[in-house]
Amino acid sequence: MEYRNLGRSGLKVSVIGVGTNQFGGKVDAVNVRNLIDAALGVGINLLDTANIYQAGRSETTIGEALKGRRETIIIASKFRFKMGDGPNQVGASRKHIMDAVHASLTRLQTDYIDLYQIHGWDADTPIEETMRTLNGLVTSGKVRYIGASNFTAWQLAHANAVAAQNGWEQFVSVQPHYHLFERNIETELIPACEYFNIGILPYFPLAGGFLTGKYKRGEGAPEGSRGEQSSYVQKYMTDDNYDRIEALTAWAEARDHSINELAHAWLAARPQISSVISGATRVEHILANAKSGDWVLTPDEVAEIDAIIAGENA
Repeated sequence: MEYRNLGRSGLKVSVIGVGTNQFGGKVDAVNVRNLIDAALGVGINLLDTANIYQAGRSETTIGEALKGRRETIIIASKFRFKMGDGPNQVGASRKHIMDAVHASLTRLQTDYIDLYQIHGWDADTPIEETMRTLNGLVTSGKVRYIGASNFTAWQLAHANAVAAQNGWEQFVSVQPHYHLFERNIETELIPACEYFNIGILPYFPLAGGFLTGKYKRGEGAPEGSRGEQSSYVQKYMTDDNYDRIEALTAWAEARDHSINELAHAWLAARPQISSVISGATRVEHILANAKSGDWVLTPDEVAEIDAIIAGENA
């Protein structure tokens, strides 16, 4: 397993991480332990969760599974979204951050979170209040590093500029929606991250399963798959995208790899990627995702893949 620095920090994270939004839901406590065991067994050291995942049960099951071995893993969690009906149970105010971090620490059964991330921009709270509070969490030892998720380039740059002006901790990473068919961040966010050396942790690398190749032209969504109900997956089910899927699958198989591996390897080859956050509900997902981390694409291969996506070789 390859390990990379998380942005400009000295923290080393595996190039493949585990997204845990189904932990405590579709994945019960026993299988959460099995998945974490499998991840550690192949060298994955990054678990990404959030307080809203399964209404806190993701964090709870992770905490149970990591009893006695907390130091073996990097835990990334998030706050921002609604955790109750009260007016202060949402957002990035000092009140909500302090309540949220203490609740997450309790569920995770730990006294620190390695990477604490704001899950989205909060226009109702001055960024100075948010960054000052996060700085205090780092100073107190409750949090080791801070990051952002779903921020635009200007939001990320502005937040870090405010922190720098005040001598506070800055965001070392950002989590955006990014995969082979979703590339909006390449216009501004990636250049900003390159300039400021901020690590990128892309989520949804497989487009909700569409980039696994299990969705076939003219066959509809497989029974029990996310694509049966998910409008997110269904929006990718177009003739143009099936052309790309078929061409990418053939390209990968000609090199003894799967399109699942290609989707991860392509992201790992992009600028500023520290780790690819890939959801898993079965041990075989962990093993397949970890295997993809071993495939290092050359610049020429990346150019060929980009040409296929652009429709030049489809």
